[in-house]
Amino acid sequence: MEKLKIRVLSIFILVVIVALTTSCDSTIKKRSDQKENNNQLHAYWTRNANIYEVNIRQFTDEGSINEFRKQLPRLKKMGVDILWIMPIHPIGEVNRKGTLGSYYAVKDYKQINPEFGSIEDLRNLVDEAHNLGMYVILDWVANHSAWDNPWATRHPDWYKKDEDGNFVSPYDWTDVIAFDYNNPVLRDSMMDALKFWVSETDIDGYRCDVAGMVPVEFWNRVRYELDSIKPVFMLAEDEDNDDLLREAFDMNYGWKLHHIMNEIAQGKQNSNDIWDYFDWNDSKYPSNSYRMYFTSNHDENSWNGTVQERMGDAGEVMAVLSYTIPGMGMIYNGQEAGLNKRLAFFEKDTISWDEMPYNNLYSTLNKLKKDNPALWNGKYGGAIIRLGNESNQSVFAFYRKADNNTVISVLNLTDKPQSLEFENSNINGYYNDVFGEEKFRIEGKTEINLNPWGYLVLVK
Repeated sequence: MEKLKIRVLSIFILVVIVALTTSCDSTIKKRSDQKENNNQLHAYWTRNANIYEVNIRQFTDEGSINEFRKQLPRLKKMGVDILWIMPIHPIGEVNRKGTLGSYYAVKDYKQINPEFGSIEDLRNLVDEAHNLGMYVILDWVANHSAWDNPWATRHPDWYKKDEDGNFVSPYDWTDVIAFDYNNPVLRDSMMDALKFWVSETDIDGYRCDVAGMVPVEFWNRVRYELDSIKPVFMLAEDEDNDDLLREAFDMNYGWKLHHIMNEIAQGKQNSNDIWDYFDWNDSKYPSNSYRMYFTSNHDENSWNGTVQERMGDAGEVMAVLSYTIPGMGMIYNGQEAGLNKRLAFFEKDTISWDEMPYNNLYSTLNKLKKDNPALWNGKYGGAIIRLGNESNQSVFAFYRKADNNTVISVLNLTDKPQSLEFENSNINGYYNDVFGEEKFRIEGKTEINLNPWGYLVLVK
């Protein structure tokens, strides 16, 4: 009888082990499906995603999470995938800039700015976004805090000091003080705060402010521990340190191309400079990393000027460029409404939503990105292949191909009418004009004529 009990117990233990192993194998397989080359992890839903930056303070008259939440159905209809929400934490009062202060002067990493709402409001926003098929990432400030963050009083050893023992403000950011990441307890505390928002509100990742000023090793740990809660998406505000993209981050900023776009719009550079950029890009970054491209964001808008100021009539063609090249297109809040003012950074300055002149443009680009694998992110999309040659410095033209899907993009990057002649048997066939009803046949030698700052996007 005793032997029978032992045998039954042994069988039970074996069954449990097999079940656990199967479960583990399933979990490992699920996660390994998301593991790419160069140790990168990309959640499956990012492969054909776009990103939309949200400034809660300026988005509505009330400037609250709940009021912004009412806009989710509209943004979903426009095809928005990832909502990047600028910092929602309480803002420091000591050495505050302006009346309301900078979102990037964090007073408490586990609280929400009461002007914006409550943690329950954020949970409800995330839940509704998820129900609509969208994802939410929060802006995170790991490099520095407000002067009156309690950590500065309780743990002054967590901060950098000058030779006189005083706190250090990076650059001219006099409303904040810099952390010292040589302190392991600081690292643990920051890690705990990052995990808090994923666990408590089910957000889908972070956009990390000045990520290159924080050690790569810390970010690698962050990615590992957050992914142990759920697969996340991580965006680094950085373009210099490619090591950030090898393990911790999915995507960084395409600042260099953004500046080229500004220069082209002002007649100072040409389409060949974009091809030089891609040579540089391909030699610098991991092959499956994502790059984020944009015509505006909160820094550009507030400090360097509106799209109209920097790009003039070229703004629209540059938006098309940013969406059709390899990378993830980004929309800054209000761009669909033709935002044509520099939003005050430290004050209340509401976006006007009276008109929506670019809603159709961004809706079309979002749908194209979502539906056509040739334009997907990272290795999921097609390579960019030049049409024409370097003698034509006015037109930037290319095609991208994935399986049976082809997208041709022909962009006039000047303020004068231009034409492009090319011949490429790899793209022969019938095409639809994404922005019109015209049908095109590409066969043999083809010539395309474009209006000033005009564009043509064809799909097969």
